Amino acid sequence: MSSHAFPLGKSEAEWKAALKPDEYNVIRQKGTERAYTGEYDKFYPPSGHFVCRACEAPLYSAQAKFNSGCGWPAFDKCFKGAIHTETDSSHGMKRVEIMCANCGGHLGHVFEVCIGCVFVWGE
Repeated sequence: MSSHAFPLGKSEAEWKAALKPDEYNVIRQKGTERAYTGEYDKFYPPSGHFVCRACEAPLYSAQAKFNSGCGWPAFDKCFKGAIHTETDSSHGMKRVEIMCANCGGHLGHVFEVCIGCVFVWGE
């Protein structure tokens, strides 16, 4: 996990007890679902917002979700202060890891080779 100190500082034992095994794998161990299999891939609500699965902090408005064609949910804006980013150079590639700013939960990655994408953080 990140060396950043997040406001919601649960221990890994507490996270393991609070999350389902597949959630723990993704949120705390930076695992991933197979593309096009997640419950939010094709989910486009007309209003509302998306929250962190681990701590329920608001992250993105429904209007910020777009179809990137990659098989995972994609958002082009987040609520101000809702996410924390870090450079991730694992697996032989450079990408930006997106985490919940409240609990540090892994939300996904932004790949710098995303052609035609515009990412605006903190609006």
